[in-house]
Amino acid sequence: QVQLVESGGGLVQPGGSLRLSCTVSGTIFGIYMAWYRQAPGKQRELVARITAGGTTNYLDSVKGRFTISRDNVKGAVYMQMDSLKPEDTAVYYCNNYRGTWSWGQGTQVTVSS
Repeated sequence: QVQLVESGGGLVQPGGSLRLSCTVSGTIFGIYMAWYRQAPGKQRELVARITAGGTTNYLDSVKGRFTISRDNVKGAVYMQMDSLKPEDTAVYYCNNYRGTWSWGQGTQVTVSS
């Protein structure tokens, strides 16, 4: 059973930055990984994904502000989030691209002045 542990969230003012981390108990070699988020009252949405080879794709609303990366040796996935906006407030989760592993607790990101 793969376990996912997200961290790095917090309260930040608009325009601020956060770096999220996700550690995976199993290997991520060859696996497309992704970050998702779920805002209150909304469905979970895919924010960013990274292929096994490092190609990235982003939700339009975060393009140019968020950067996903991975460390296959450490079994970790990261997301640098800059120029944060209030609408980025959500619980952020990582998972494989299909979202088939058991979800972790997520990490809360709150963007507010």
